[in-house]
Amino acid sequence: MPNSNIPVIAIDGPTASGKGTVAAKVAERLSFHLLDSGALYRLTALSAIRRAIDMSDEHALAKVAEHLNCSFVGHDVFLGQENVTQAIRVEEVGNTASRIAALPAVRQALFGLQLRFRTAPGLVADGRDMGTVIFPTAKLKVFLTASVAARAERRYKQLIGKGFSANMDDLLADLQARDERDTKRAVAPLAPAADAYILDSSNITAEQAVEQVLRWYAEKQ
Repeated sequence: MPNSNIPVIAIDGPTASGKGTVAAKVAERLSFHLLDSGALYRLTALSAIRRAIDMSDEHALAKVAEHLNCSFVGHDVFLGQENVTQAIRVEEVGNTASRIAALPAVRQALFGLQLRFRTAPGLVADGRDMGTVIFPTAKLKVFLTASVAARAERRYKQLIGKGFSANMDDLLADLQARDERDTKRAVAPLAPAADAYILDSSNITAEQAVEQVLRWYAEKQ
């Protein structure tokens, strides 16, 4: 089957909108592969932080992205042989990832890597530009959003549940700053694709969001 014929469901949205959870559950229900594109930027950020690379050195950061030795096993993320699932979720890594994601050379370095996840029987890709840049011909494009307050509360519960300390006011400020960076960046700004379905998850459960995405996908078949 030619690569372009393999179905893709693109789920984009802002930080902490729930797209990662929804994408994973949709992929599981359909027995599709999963691409967490945000993890690639977080992995690049983690690698750069560990190597003490200057975050304004676009060329050096792109080199890190280009030679990223990563793999996904179920819900676990590996950098080389190390399980970094928790390490890439700390706020410092997330904020750094948001900053370097605005750099054209870094985005270009990760472009081909993301395309290679499109394998049979299908792919659910979550991120910020899956439907607009990486998979513009995706069979279904969903833009999953939620209010800043709802997203901050989710992130707070997520961090506390994993044993990290968290402050609600700091989280709100961080999310607002990230939204500003993601929507205003010159390259691939965060925005729904023209043909995307908008799904506001502020007042619905993850399972309800999953069911809605599956209904939309069934309609596309």
